[in-house]
Amino acid sequence: MKSGDNILKDIVKKWTESSLILKIVIGLIIGTILGVCVPHITVIGLPGKLFVSALKAIAPLLVFVLVASAISKASSGIGSRFKTVIVLYLFSTFLAAMVAVTGSYLFPVGMHLSTVSNATAPTGLEDVVTNMLLNVFSNPLKSLSEGEYLGILFWSIVFGIALKSISADSTISVLTDCAGAVTKIVRGIIQFAPIGIMGLVFTSVSESGIGIFTQYGQLILLLVVCIGTVAFITDPIIAGFALKRNPYPLVFKCLKESGITAFFSRSSAANIPVNMELCEKLGLDRDFYSISIPLGSTINMEGAAVTITVMTLAVCHTLGISVSLPTTIILCVISTLAACGSSGVAGGSLLLIPMACSLFGITQDISMQAVAVGFIIGVIQDSCETALNSSGDALFSATAEYHDRVKIGEDMKFLGEFAK
Repeated sequence: MKSGDNILKDIVKKWTESSLILKIVIGLIIGTILGVCVPHITVIGLPGKLFVSALKAIAPLLVFVLVASAISKASSGIGSRFKTVIVLYLFSTFLAAMVAVTGSYLFPVGMHLSTVSNATAPTGLEDVVTNMLLNVFSNPLKSLSEGEYLGILFWSIVFGIALKSISADSTISVLTDCAGAVTKIVRGIIQFAPIGIMGLVFTSVSESGIGIFTQYGQLILLLVVCIGTVAFITDPIIAGFALKRNPYPLVFKCLKESGITAFFSRSSAANIPVNMELCEKLGLDRDFYSISIPLGSTINMEGAAVTITVMTLAVCHTLGISVSLPTTIILCVISTLAACGSSGVAGGSLLLIPMACSLFGITQDISMQAVAVGFIIGVIQDSCETALNSSGDALFSATAEYHDRVKIGEDMKFLGEFAK
């Protein structure tokens, strides 16, 4: 006869060893059914809020200790990986903007402009760069408490370099143990993902229903198709070119284990621990991915580039503005740079639409109406955008490391099934 403690341990063991993705799918189905049947019982959505809140709370501390630990004991041999992953992040974001331009030309979509938003948007790249620099050099405690990842990255790198130059091995070991402890906490939180997803899905279904799919349907469809094209075509082409092999097993792995949770949490910050867990499963170098993943959450903004470009061109089509090919190239460059800075702007990609619209002489009074439309369709737009951004962080981190290891002749089995 098993005691109560042993029974509880068996239940916990079975829960942790069973498929997380299967449990998430079950939670998704249950949340949808409850959202349709009992939308008035709002307490069902509480686990979703708690799950996202817990991930957001632990993510800044996780990034700080992992980056500082990685820098303090990093070898000099992984520098080329950072160069590779930065190039992949920026190039893929630019291509995403190009996909959005192509989609907008093939299927021009307008929007009903009637409501002016009261939010304040950046007026140019200067504002974006200024916001980024202010976040970088902000108080480190403020960055940690408010989840400002540009500042967290900067100060954790500075702290790690300082430790590397003056600290004893025992001190670095303590920091490594702290990183391990925080990682263990994160793993525990992720085990509650199915329950959290259930709550998030319930909230979305109960609040929005299916009406959101019909209102502004063409605009939503264009955004989703462009994001899907980037996720399933352009990103795999980039990864395949770098890997010199079929990239789709890796692409689907990242979309399944990172994209799904990011879609429902709608938070790149909350998905940083999920991506780090995925990178560990892929066998990546912890010293590398503990920096590349939070870096990606800052500058790998493919979904944001798609949103900025599509919404800007939709305003142009609505107003009857003709857009020349050279201007679209400039728009793609602006969208790429703006997207990379969207993490430093309150409101993210949507509030950078007026800056892109200014390229065509569109006043802020008009362009801010597009921002208002963006908030209306945000339930879908933001979910798809975050899923693409977050899964791309993991995909290109893996691609960069694999490319680097093959280049220097290391064993190609470090990615297991993806090295075949």
